[in-house]
Amino acid sequence: MKNGFKMPRPVKITGRSSTITNSFVNSIIPVVHPSADEISEALHILGMSEDDVRCSYCGDKATEWDHLRPIVRNKRPTGYISEIANLVPACGKCNQSKSGQEWKSWMMGTAPQCPSVRCIAELSQRVARLDAYEKWRSPHMVDWEKIIDQKIWDEHWSNLERMHAMMKQCQKVADDINKIAAEAVISPTIQCT
Repeated sequence: MKNGFKMPRPVKITGRSSTITNSFVNSIIPVVHPSADEISEALHILGMSEDDVRCSYCGDKATEWDHLRPIVRNKRPTGYISEIANLVPACGKCNQSKSGQEWKSWMMGTAPQCPSVRCIAELSQRVARLDAYEKWRSPHMVDWEKIIDQKIWDEHWSNLERMHAMMKQCQKVADDINKIAAEAVISPTIQCT
């Protein structure tokens, strides 16, 4: 628009399907909370102090912990879990840009907002620290289909499929309501209060 304001985008129920999928995956992944000593050791390996925690990828102020190795790929768990051996401090910009990509190829790649595209200083040193971090300890891996009974595993993913189908059905009803409301607002014979 000429005045620089953007009109609100219509919200779609089905627009949240990836959020629902991520919830179905993330809800089954164990979280192992680190001790204070483990956090200190991790930060030391990454060249940081507890007083000044920075994004491991770009050096900006860290706002969250990111999974160094992705825990979700192709809408299924990879086997990695949330634990200190698989978590590094990150800023939101890097975490969002990296998404489920392998960290080193992402850092050196061409994805929007990745460190190489942003011309982050000392990129090779950051990569070297993350390489050392990966060698620090081996992350746990879960073989989901080996430890979870097939019946309950199938039920979980069937629930996800049903949830997506229900979202589509809900979207159709919402679209019908939206159309009726839009016609009521535009029609000169019906007045809305």
